[in-house]
Amino acid sequence: MSNNTKAPLLLGIESSCDDTSAAVVRGCELLSNVIASQAVHSAYGGVVPEIASRAHLQNIVPVVSEAIRQAGVSLQEIDAIAFTAGPGLLGSLLVGTSFVKGLHLALDVPLISVNHLRAHVLAHFISEPEEEHRSPEFPFLCLLVSGGNSQIIKVDNPYQMEVVGQTIDDAAGEAFDKCAKVMGLGYPGGPVVNRLGNEGNPNRFVLAKPNVAGLNYSFSGLKTSFLYLLRDELALNPNFIEENKQDLCASLQKTVVDILMGKLLKATKEYKIKRVAVAGGVSANTALRQAFADYAQRYGWDIFIPKFSYTTDNAAMVAVAGYFSFLQSDFVSPDIVPFVRTTLER
Repeated sequence: MSNNTKAPLLLGIESSCDDTSAAVVRGCELLSNVIASQAVHSAYGGVVPEIASRAHLQNIVPVVSEAIRQAGVSLQEIDAIAFTAGPGLLGSLLVGTSFVKGLHLALDVPLISVNHLRAHVLAHFISEPEEEHRSPEFPFLCLLVSGGNSQIIKVDNPYQMEVVGQTIDDAAGEAFDKCAKVMGLGYPGGPVVNRLGNEGNPNRFVLAKPNVAGLNYSFSGLKTSFLYLLRDELALNPNFIEENKQDLCASLQKTVVDILMGKLLKATKEYKIKRVAVAGGVSANTALRQAFADYAQRYGWDIFIPKFSYTTDNAAMVAVAGYFSFLQSDFVSPDIVPFVRTTLER
């Protein structure tokens, strides 16, 4: 380990799905963040695990090398290695964990296991050199929305987080992707729905908003409602989707955002917390970001919205999550195995 008196220097590695990423942080300050994406999956309408694993094998060494180079440090200066242990695709996670185990043996530095969901929440603490940064004070509520997760999380501190509401079936991002797929918009569908939706009338079509008790979500009924709408209209007009895709995307987008924000508002009142953050891939959606700004003005929220580059899977958030674990000397043995499914509390 380096013996300087500065904040610890951490290497973060993310390989939970189809993005290979490496980042270097000093404390929470980001020195580099390199991501290699895999565009090949769009041809298959979703991530193919075997292809993703093979791509990680090709990408991980050059990605880590480039992150170290951009940070202007050497591997010998690294104080610890933080890596995504799960949840995610098993093959992808195995590539990352196997690589960091080898690096651990070579460098003789501690290993830090990072929960991917926790990392998304802690992305709000990434700071960049010579840039003013504002992180949420504790406690705060975080809406974590992605292709696989839709959760409301009460964050008491970097080590204590409680899921107070979550989807009981599909995630918000999954609803976007599947509805986009039936419209023939390709994969991933979320960004396409966002782009087209911004050009359409969000009040054109009325879609179902499932009535779920408490702070939990449900998006399966919304998907069914959308499919029935397309089925009925296509029977009358075979060109219905092409002639109305902007309005369809706008209406779908508005309904998802309304569902998400309705439960989040309920959570702020129930827990009497007005510091509210959003994280995960769907937090890049411009309609959701605008809704956050509108609710902040209407209800006096103090809101925190990540940069677009920190919404999708990235190693910067893994490294920062690892930094907080480093402060607690929360290290793991090199015999750790990745986990495919987990709760936030794991």
